[in-house]
Amino acid sequence: MIVPRKVQTSAAVAEHYDELDPFYREIWGEHLHHGLWKSGRETLSEAVEALLAHLAGALELHPGQHICDVGCGYGATAEWLARRYGVRVTGVTLSSVQLRKAQTRSAASPLLHFNLQDWLGNTFESESFDCVIAIESSEHMPDKQRFFDEVSRTLRPGGRFAVCAWLARDSARSWEERYLLEPICREGRLPGMGNESEYCAWASKAGLVVDGFEDLSARVRRTWALCTGRVARKLLTHRQYRRYLLDARARNRIFALSVPRIWIAYLTGSMRYGLMTAHKPK
Repeated sequence: MIVPRKVQTSAAVAEHYDELDPFYREIWGEHLHHGLWKSGRETLSEAVEALLAHLAGALELHPGQHICDVGCGYGATAEWLARRYGVRVTGVTLSSVQLRKAQTRSAASPLLHFNLQDWLGNTFESESFDCVIAIESSEHMPDKQRFFDEVSRTLRPGGRFAVCAWLARDSARSWEERYLLEPICREGRLPGMGNESEYCAWASKAGLVVDGFEDLSARVRRTWALCTGRVARKLLTHRQYRRYLLDARARNRIFALSVPRIWIAYLTGSMRYGLMTAHKPK
């Protein structure tokens, strides 16, 4: 696993998303995750929904099921799933700013509920959920094995799990770790970045049966080309972006460097994007 030189805590993750909230919403929109391109002609919003549809198809969701969205962001993913599939969704986030926006969605739908809490110390009872999903949130977990252990504990027997994750190349070379992967972890507040084999091992040790792994890297990397272009345009045309980058008090301004860095990491194959599915035995 790739580990940053500076320890990244859950508190640092929460601060990252609270501080960068206006920039995330302007650059990414309501869904804080990659898009999935099929034809290459999709808009970013269409590609983002395509990733959700791909994940939901892997889980075979049914109306009435109870889903947990670990790292729910603004609640847009939970709302999309509830509206499309008639499922109940409980979301958890570390960010108080994200929670306030998510709660505006739950106020309008009895199918949605959101909590401010750390997944590694969650208060859910065992066997609470039919499915657990984690879209680009496992990277922020300081203890990856405990992340999987909590998935297994809170899933009902026969329940299903899907995780979309940023992954390091297996056996990453020293220059990839030094110039791409370690800085991405440090700048993006990732306590560690695992690889495919490590994710499968953590899942198995937690008592889950891995059903499949899909490498989506080539179909999602366009996300970062678009985001890099958006950030560059914002810096050229919006004074508040330049002011933020020059503000020495801004703890998370360094993440601006990671936007093109992540794009390069995908292009070189140093970083991968995987969808892993698993289930809890009955």
